[in-house]
Parts: sequence; C-alpha cells; structure tokens
Amino acid sequence: MVSVPRLVIAAPASGSGKTTVATGLMAAFAGRGLAVSPHKVGPDYIDPGYHALATGRPGRNLDAYMCGPDLIAPLFTHGAGGCDLAVVEGVMGLYDGASGQGELASTAQVSKLLRAPVVLVVDASSQSRSVAALVHGFASWDPEVRIGGVILNKVASDRHEALLREALDESGLPVLGVLRRAPQVATPSRHLGLVPVAERQADALDAVRAMGERVREGCDLDALLALARSAPALSDEAWEPEGFPREGSRPVVAVAGGAAFTFAYAEHAELLTAAGAEVAVFDPLHDEKLPSGTAGLVIGGGFPEVYGPELSANEPLRRAVTELALSGAPVAAECAGLLYLARELDGRPMCGVLDASARMSERLTLGYRQAVAVADSVLAAAGTRLRGHEFHRTVLEPGAGTTPAWGLLQPERRLEGFVQGGVHASYLHTHWAAEPGVARRFVERCRG
Repeated sequence: MVSVPRLVIAAPASGSGKTTVATGLMAAFAGRGLAVSPHKVGPDYIDPGYHALATGRPGRNLDAYMCGPDLIAPLFTHGAGGCDLAVVEGVMGLYDGASGQGELASTAQVSKLLRAPVVLVVDASSQSRSVAALVHGFASWDPEVRIGGVILNKVASDRHEALLREALDESGLPVLGVLRRAPQVATPSRHLGLVPVAERQADALDAVRAMGERVREGCDLDALLALARSAPALSDEAWEPEGFPREGSRPVVAVAGGAAFTFAYAEHAELLTAAGAEVAVFDPLHDEKLPSGTAGLVIGGGFPEVYGPELSANEPLRRAVTELALSGAPVAAECAGLLYLARELDGRPMCGVLDASARMSERLTLGYRQAVAVADSVLAAAGTRLRGHEFHRTVLEPGAGTTPAWGLLQPERRLEGFVQGGVHASYLHTHWAAEPGVARRFVERCRG
C-alpha cells in the first residue's frame, strides 16, 4: 500500500485557471519545504515544464488514452514516490475526455483511478448566485468523483466574493480559496497552450513565483493539505522502467533538447537508461556536434518553426545529423524532429534526410490517434499497435514516404510518416511506457 497525499485540480471548462492554481499550489507547498510531485492529466508537454519549475521535480503526464487506465496509478506512484504531496492538474473540463470515448482520459476518470479528492476551480468573473448551481451540478454528476472544495478565480471585489460565498454556503462544499483578477500573472500562449518554459526561462520563473504568491495569499493551504491527506492509500505497485541487463558498453543515445525541442515525457529517458543506454542531451540551436560516441538519435517535439532560422544556420550539426542517419544508425523523430529531418521548413534548409518539404499552416491538427506500424523499424515490429496524439500547425509534403511509419486507424484512416534505413520519423507523439519494448528495441539497434 502506498499513501501519498494528493489533490486533483479540475475546472468546469478550459480557461478557468487550472494551470495558475495548480502551479501556484505546487510552488506554495514547495515553499513550505514539502516535496511536491507534479502531474498533468492528458498529453500536454508544456504545463509540466511550469510544474517542474515550481517543484524542482520532473513534471509527469497521466494519459489514460495513450497508456491505458491500468497504468495511471502505477505511473503516478512511480513519480510521487517519497513525496509529501502530489498535485495533479486536470485537462479541459472535469468530465471532458477523448472524443467519443465517454470518460476515457478525462480528469474525472483519472481522479477515480487515483482515488483522489478534486478541487474545482471556477471562473466566477460573470456570475454570483449561479455559481452554486454550477458547482452542485459538477459535484452530483458522478457520485464516484469526490469534489472536496472550490477555489473561486477571477473574483472582482469584496462584495463579489461575499455574494459567491453566500451562494456556496448552500452547496455544502467549502470555499478553499479566492483569487482576484491579476493580469500580471498571465503567461503568453501559443496554439492551445502556454509558451514552453525553455523559451522564456526568466519570465517563466517570475510567473511561477507570482502564481505561488497569489495562491499563498488567496487559498487556505492548511485546509487543502488536510484534504489531500484524506486520500486513501493506493494498492497499485509503482511502475518501473523495465531493465534489459546486458554486458558490455552502454551505447550513447543523443536526445535533442533546448528551446526548439521541449516536448518529451520523463519516462522516455528512464526507459532508454533502463534498456542499457547512456542518454546524452544536446541543443540543436547551439551545439555544432552530436555528443561524443553517439550511436542513436532521438528528436522529439517542440516548436521548430519558431527557431527555423537558427536551426538552419547551424550547418555543422545538420551535416552531423544527416551523416548519422545515412550511416544507418537508429534515429527516432517525432513531430518537430520530423520537420528537422525534412529537406526544408518554410523555405529554409533543414537536414535533408527525408525528401519532404514542411511549411506552417493556418490549420491546427490536434487529437488522439490509434496507429499500427506498417513495417519493421527501429521502434516497432510491423503490426505493433500504439495510441498517440498529434499536435501541430504545419504541413509536410508528402505526408508519408515509400514505407510509411504508421497506418492511422482512428479517427481517420491514412498512412503517415517515414521509415527508411534506421530512421523512424512521424508526426505522431507516443508514450513509450505503454509499450516498453519500443525503448528496448531502439537501444538494441544502437548496439548494432
């Protein structure tokens, strides 16, 4: 049995202030000297970066669509081991999940899997007594979801607060915090999320400090901690990256990082290490060489279009990546990595490993996908089924090579990505904890 005090921070809808409250709580409790484990429901890569700033620990995702419901509690327990408190930021509205899949991947489902009390963050800017009806509806919709209290956000004045509290007295749910409107805490957004921490490190630190201060001033931290401690023990064993013992040297797997490639799940590096690799992070914006002894390359997602000129200007590294790929070494590229391997991005030369051209588009491609591996590759055997998600505002022409990486099955059927030599490149983001064999297979290919 594992007992970790925990809270899930949810809201009736996106834009209510979940990230501000969740990140602020993490910072406020960390400021009290507690070891806080940060988590995010869903596939989002960006919020966990702010969570990591607030807590000093890796932000971790809990995605029941990509990893399956059975892995949620084990992944949570793995991340929260040894901590005094875990704070889980929800996704969208409390009961919103994967499209057409019922509660799957919703904050409500994750809260039930974790047996965690929920704190509902309500944007109260345009209501008074109606807030009680809204809260009552969310609290009574699913009796298995335990809403333990409410934090009122964007409250205009003392009078407004008094009206809201009076209305909520009838709901039976305690008001655990009241946050006034504070535009100075606002953080810039791009597409459907915040600008990543790596792109605005100093400003992001200031924003996290401001969120923590707002929460300290406006929330009852003692009551919130007591609520977190009321969560029952979990009987699920902690997930652990599967080891793959083998004598001999550890192949170096270079992993792209820096401001242009910020999308990565913490478990991927852990799985690579457990499979026998030495993980070496490098920055394609500044490093002109791959890490010494690189035997394989992983290039994750991010916003390469923002740094197109700088990535293109780093010709020595582009040549090094091309030479590695042409040598047959394993290369795994997701989304931004796919664009970096293309011939060009918005007319600027990239690595040219793939005979494809990328450009920015007005259309945002977003959503969960079911996929099957079309051919054997460094990541998967033909026929392997995985779930993932797409998140990009770019178009690649052609969208698939002679040997595609994936056949997407839902919500639409199409071929996508490239498998050529040791290269596996695709728009699809995947979570390797759902299929640990991906990391083991990749590292074995790096051993040659």
